Amino acid sequence: MEEKESRKGAMAASESGGKITYFVVASCVMAAMGGVIFGYDIGVSGGVMSMGPFLERFFPKVYKLQEEDRIRRSHNNKNHYCLFNSQLLTSFTSSLYVSGFIATLLASSVTRSWGRKPSIFLGGVVFLAGSALGGSAQNVAMLIIARLLLGVGVGFANQSVPLYLSEMAPARYRGAISNGFQLCIGIGFLTANFTNYETQKIKEGYGWRISLATAAVPASILTLGSLFLPETPNSIIQTTKDVHKAELMLRRIRGTNDVQDELADLVEASSESDSNAQHGFLNLLQRKYRPELAMAFAIPFFQQVTGINVVAFYAPVLFRTVGFGESGSLMSTLVSGIVGTASTFLSMLVVDRIGRKTLFLVGGLQMLVSQVIIGVIITVAEAHDGVIGERYGYAVVVLVCVYVAGFGWSWGPLGWLVPSEIFPLEIRSAAQSVTVAVSFVFTFAVAQSVPPMLCKFQAGIFFFYGGWVAVMTVAVRLFLPETKNVPIEKVAGLWEKHWFWGKLTRKRDCQETTSVSS
Repeated sequence: MEEKESRKGAMAASESGGKITYFVVASCVMAAMGGVIFGYDIGVSGGVMSMGPFLERFFPKVYKLQEEDRIRRSHNNKNHYCLFNSQLLTSFTSSLYVSGFIATLLASSVTRSWGRKPSIFLGGVVFLAGSALGGSAQNVAMLIIARLLLGVGVGFANQSVPLYLSEMAPARYRGAISNGFQLCIGIGFLTANFTNYETQKIKEGYGWRISLATAAVPASILTLGSLFLPETPNSIIQTTKDVHKAELMLRRIRGTNDVQDELADLVEASSESDSNAQHGFLNLLQRKYRPELAMAFAIPFFQQVTGINVVAFYAPVLFRTVGFGESGSLMSTLVSGIVGTASTFLSMLVVDRIGRKTLFLVGGLQMLVSQVIIGVIITVAEAHDGVIGERYGYAVVVLVCVYVAGFGWSWGPLGWLVPSEIFPLEIRSAAQSVTVAVSFVFTFAVAQSVPPMLCKFQAGIFFFYGGWVAVMTVAVRLFLPETKNVPIEKVAGLWEKHWFWGKLTRKRDCQETTSVSS
């Protein structure tokens, strides 16, 4: 009787692509710390930029304008939108993405040749060095070098961690587990906001050092934890060709001995990967990978032009612009961070039930509406009062929370989940590098452009990003196939069934058949 029940359990696990095991959960939680370091960095940089002692030490011109602005506000002056329009100041934030862009391209070779685990380890080590340098910075040069090191760490982590999570997860739970990366980004962002809120109270003025140096905590956990991480079965086959070792790992992470179907898929994918091993990024230019290449560019681009970085980088600055003081702006940012983290957790619970596209569409509509209303409120308030009143400021905080919630269960987690699961093994590492690199390029562009755009367009910046949200929502509805509950090595077959991409793949097959016949 017990043997019969055991066989039933094994069959159920096999049919669902495996079950959730403690081993998988522990491994993925540790790997997802790569998201914490990214989220912490995003949150901490925006917070310290609103701290007076930090600005006074490194960016005295901005600090002087900030002090003068307190006087101007009493005379209904509108120049507060231009208060933080300093390219040197934004370079503090965006320099990370320059080095991150280069690092993620280099990480592709490391991840493919040596495995996911070494890339995660390297990311943790370099980020740890950057956080130590940032906390002890004595001048702008040290500050920027620290940011560049942090970028290298984030580049390696962002390239390897989403792949690790998607390959370790059973098909049935891949969405929830992979969304853990965005959840950890949210946790890191929230932790940074809380740290900033507490450290800005330090009267001696060194709170910003604590904020920057505390990034070493999650980096240390990631670095040490990566030493004990198991390698993914996909990576074992790709790097060592040891099918038996991969089979043992599959049995352990799936919680069943019946893994032959999945193992066969991995071996087949690895064989295809070997035949294209020498071409690297050039493989992505092949016609048969055109749908994947399009998504490798489109998804990270759309994720960045949702306008989320207006909130992530400049939320404290934005809230100061609409009338809050230093403490109030950091508290408002903390509240929006809590909302974003909670909504990402909700996404983890439902993404494998209702699917990726539904969350994309619902979240997109929610972001669009809230951005338009924020823009209208600020425009009307400025037209009538000359400055943003307190009541309008609180309304903006609420709407920012609505917007952050929409992003938190759609483009936030899915912007990492979908790219990590749609690429075949033979191009997975290179394509993921392209995805992260594109994300870094446009994150850099957004970080550099937001202060001057806020200065020039004022409330119009929300209409600008709202327009992009409308475009991406329609694009997802038309061009992205649903990947819910599809085994990762079988996702490539979805493009052939798609109304648009299927035409390209059928045309490709006809051309290949004609070539073989001749």
